[in-house]
Order: sequence, then C-alpha cells, then structure tokens
Amino acid sequence: MLRLLGRANSINVRKVLWTCHEIGLDYQREDWGRGFRPVTDPDFLALNPFAQIPALVDGDTALSESNTICRYLATKHGRHDLLPQEAALRAQVEKWMDWQLSELNGSWMYAFHALSRNSPDHQDPARIAESVAAWKKQMAVLESQLGERWILGETFTLADIVLGVSVQRWLLTPFDKPALPKTEAYFERLRQRPAYRAHGGDGVA
Repeated sequence: MLRLLGRANSINVRKVLWTCHEIGLDYQREDWGRGFRPVTDPDFLALNPFAQIPALVDGDTALSESNTICRYLATKHGRHDLLPQEAALRAQVEKWMDWQLSELNGSWMYAFHALSRNSPDHQDPARIAESVAAWKKQMAVLESQLGERWILGETFTLADIVLGVSVQRWLLTPFDKPALPKTEAYFERLRQRPAYRAHGGDGVA
C-alpha cells in the first residue's frame, strides 16, 4: 500500500490526496510537518532530503514534490485523462502545473503568511502590498484563460487539481479582491467533485 507522509491540511498534501481519490487508490497517510513529527527527523530525510511534505513511498520508490507525485501516480495507473500520453497535450497540462508552482505560488507566499497565518516574520506592509499585487496579477492570468469547464476544456486533468487548491487559498485569504467571475464559477465546479469534497479542504487555506 502507498505511504503518504504529511499532514492532511497542507495544500501540497491535499493535491496528492485529491489525486489518489480521483484514481481510486488506497493509501496510508502519516502525520508529518507543522504540529506533528518534524521533517528534520532522519527517518523523513531518508525519504525526502528536501525536508518538505509530502513524501510518497510506493514499494521501493520514494518521491517528493507534490506535483511530481501527482504525475507519477497518474502515469503509473494509466490515467491518461488526468495526464495525457500525447506529448503536446501532456505539455499543456504540465505547463499549468509548473505555473502553479512557480509564478502563482511565488506571488502569494508573503501575503498568505502575513494575512492568513499572521506570521510575525511577514509583517512588512510594503512587502505585503507587493505580494498582494503580484497575486492579483497572476490570478487575472488564470481568469483570462478559463472557459466553461476546466482549464484545458472538457477534460478534467491534474492541472485542475493543483489550480483548485490554489484558487481555494486565494478565496480564503482575507484581503480586498477583484471580481473574477470565471474563476469563482470554476471553483464551484471543482467543489462538486467527490474527490474535492473529501480532500479539497474547504475552510482550510
């Protein structure tokens, strides 16, 4: 059985839990990370030298990095709807997954820790304003690309999973936001999926 190491309220762990549910995989989850066993524990570092949750153990395979884990699971279990085999289609999915990890996550990091976590290390007003402005800019990109179903049209993919948890974080972080009607409708469609209802983490940013 799969072992998934990481606390269930982590945004990156939720991506993997959601993916497992969409595929129909059994797993054993163990609590690691903030508030639980530390990721600096040698047992964890032996599986993930980056000291970040989640980590996945599948037989002799140990993996880290949430988006990589999602791609591995979809590929191993032949879920070509979630991650296509055809190179051009797969690249479109991975483009959005990479954007979520880089530009989108990079934009909200400071503001999220300041406004949702009340982190004492993230209280510089200028840096909060800069992060909020960058976050709004990236979310406007997403808004401009969304249609009436999923980010790549009629087929739900891994890109929607990783974007879904990010949109939830946007909606739950307290600050004045512009109206993004397509993004909000997209999120409501995501919330109807059983896997989201099980692992999307409503109320947990």
